Amino acid sequence: MISLYDHPLSPYGQKVKIALREKGVAFETLSPGGLGAGGAGGDFAQANPRAEVPTLVDGEVAVFDSTVILEYIEDAYPTPPMLPATPAERARVRMLEEVMDTHLEPVNWGLSELRWFKRATGDEAAKIEAAAARQIAGFHAWLERQLGDREWFNGSAFGWGDLAVVPFLNGSAGQGHPPPEGSRLAAWLARTNARPSVADTTAEIAAMARTSGMANVAELVEQGLFKREYRDHRLEWMIKSGGLDVVLKGIERGNIRFTPEFS
Repeated sequence: MISLYDHPLSPYGQKVKIALREKGVAFETLSPGGLGAGGAGGDFAQANPRAEVPTLVDGEVAVFDSTVILEYIEDAYPTPPMLPATPAERARVRMLEEVMDTHLEPVNWGLSELRWFKRATGDEAAKIEAAAARQIAGFHAWLERQLGDREWFNGSAFGWGDLAVVPFLNGSAGQGHPPPEGSRLAAWLARTNARPSVADTTAEIAAMARTSGMANVAELVEQGLFKREYRDHRLEWMIKSGGLDVVLKGIERGNIRFTPEFS
């Protein structure tokens, strides 16, 4: 059986789980220890020197990076196909995924930095929040155009383009920024969330929220016991959206981390 190192809140992990469920491929999820404190090790670190989720282990094969994992799943378990049939359409949905992974994800992530981890307050937080709201509205407009008259981002059937978008739109909605009511994008999101593969994946988020100790996570960050990873696109977003002092304070207090060095 496939083992998937995962965290329910990771939109990257959600993409992979939706793909596996759509294909009917059995898998187990594992939570790597020490990840939040920047001290992950053991089999997880051996499988993924970047120490990030998701990481997939299929027998002797270990794959990291959610896009590479999706490519592996598509090659190893081709039925039903998640990618469209033509090269042009495949390129289109891969570009959708790239935009979600590297442009919308850091906005959602940055709002979590403010609201859950209390990285900024007062006018500083308000400035960053305003930038995030403006940016998310822009992504909604762009995605509405990309969807056009299609039922699915992937084309005539649910697939790669849809599973690559839904975790991030749900993330924005969870931060109080859903697609505009009555839009084609909002209707698409409702259809997509009704699919069993997506519903089961989002249910895991709710289950974790009921049982986790997120209530005191800001205090853990302040104490340096919980370190958030500022990988490239997140760092860029925080700086360009008015949070340079957030980054500098995090470095000073030792409660942010970057990708570990390879060894």
